[in-house]
Amino acid sequence: MIIEFRCEAGHARHWMNRTWLRVDGRDLPVRIAWTASADPRPAGLEGLFELERMVLRRGKPGGADKWKVSGQERQNAAGEADVVVDFTTGDREPGCAARRYLRPLFNGAPGENAALAAILAGDLPVIEIVDETDGAVLDRGHPSAEIAAGLSGGLETVMMRTLSMLSAVLSDAPRILVPLPVHSTGSPRQPAAFVARGLALSVAKEIYRLCCYAPHWHIGWRHAPNACVWQTSDLSGPAWKVLADPGHRFFADPFPVKWQGRTFVFFEDLDHRIGKGIISAIEFDDSGPVGEVMPVLTEPWHLSYPFMIEDKGELWMIPESSAHRDVALYKCVRFPDRWERHSTLLSGLELADVTITRHNGLNYLFGAWRDGAAGYSDMLAIFYADDLHGPWLPHASNPVLMDRASTRPAGNFVTIDGKLWRPVQDCAAGYGTGLGLAEILELSPASFRQAVRHRLRPGPAWPGRKLHTLNRCGALEVIDGARIQPKTRALTARSQLATWPGRMPAASTP
Repeated sequence: MIIEFRCEAGHARHWMNRTWLRVDGRDLPVRIAWTASADPRPAGLEGLFELERMVLRRGKPGGADKWKVSGQERQNAAGEADVVVDFTTGDREPGCAARRYLRPLFNGAPGENAALAAILAGDLPVIEIVDETDGAVLDRGHPSAEIAAGLSGGLETVMMRTLSMLSAVLSDAPRILVPLPVHSTGSPRQPAAFVARGLALSVAKEIYRLCCYAPHWHIGWRHAPNACVWQTSDLSGPAWKVLADPGHRFFADPFPVKWQGRTFVFFEDLDHRIGKGIISAIEFDDSGPVGEVMPVLTEPWHLSYPFMIEDKGELWMIPESSAHRDVALYKCVRFPDRWERHSTLLSGLELADVTITRHNGLNYLFGAWRDGAAGYSDMLAIFYADDLHGPWLPHASNPVLMDRASTRPAGNFVTIDGKLWRPVQDCAAGYGTGLGLAEILELSPASFRQAVRHRLRPGPAWPGRKLHTLNRCGALEVIDGARIQPKTRALTARSQLATWPGRMPAASTP
């Protein structure tokens, strides 16, 4: 199969500089057919992109950078392509005999200017891949802007996620069309004003990071036997208390489990000074946390999100290790503080926040999948297996979902009145800014449908800026959030600790 990208010669960018596209594990050849530039770009755009490259990315190249194409590269290859992907605003070439003619749309309009207009209006666009033969929408997604730096970073994220969607469409696997509303792009800012504001925010963030540890997550807990989040669909009920931390470390991703008659909460424990997480735990009784926070699992790479699962009389943990590009299973050999790596369930992929449920006789493994580019929270992959130890097979429609507001797992599945639910991270306003409660309407090796019934945000019941994990064990309910943590306070707190991790106070108010 030969894939042809139709791109405007006057606006060549580095994301176009490719000779292949990975489809179904194979690298299919790609060639560029250059066309005349149609709509002009905003005045000074390339200069603004260069300014962002130097200031926001400290000189690091990016996919939106100008690509200087040689005269030889501009000579279009002869012969018909099997698939044409048209990134321009022009009409289909008369007589084109390609088997498929695809056009990406950005908030319903084609071309780079449409993507830029959406970003300048304050948000990344909804992306659709349309078959121009019959006008059918083949795939749809809404990317996450969590790592998009500035206008150029936003454009790069949009185009890289467009390539992700094209790979899925060309695999001929069944696509699951998410009913995302495609809004008309609002009034865009002028590019210079947009970039100036972005640079000012970047400087402010750097100053903030010099003064504070950021982000600084903390864990909330309460005993709520009759008023849990799943019953109220909000954060009301008994007051939330905070598991205190030493200041220079944050606690996040709490997973409570009762084992051998004792209840412990396991969580990510990240030291700001080295930027690497381990898994720690603390015991709870009916009155709250008791004893000391203890480290229970450390690896040379970053660990977080310690998903816990019981299977065949044993306790297992699957901590997130996407930085190591695998999904590893750890066996508890002494509860709670001794774990041994048992096996690798999946390898060679970045899969964040792995969460497993058993449904209709099969185990289903959910994770936020990053295919090497763009954000970490907008693509959902599902795998299934008869046994926890595998083999794990990919869902027929992977990635089954691209939606920053309902993709990334946020805790254990729950069953309520015979219906399966899962908490999801709502990253529409940024990473970790809220939760959704999603009902699973359909789940099989070849199908998936969910509906987010409720949205949760920090507020009077849980002050702060973020909220991205929800779990429960018996009457004990846990969440997490983020707060401002000045480094001076952290130094004071650290000086008061005799040893690491030290004795943690039982609780404090949010």
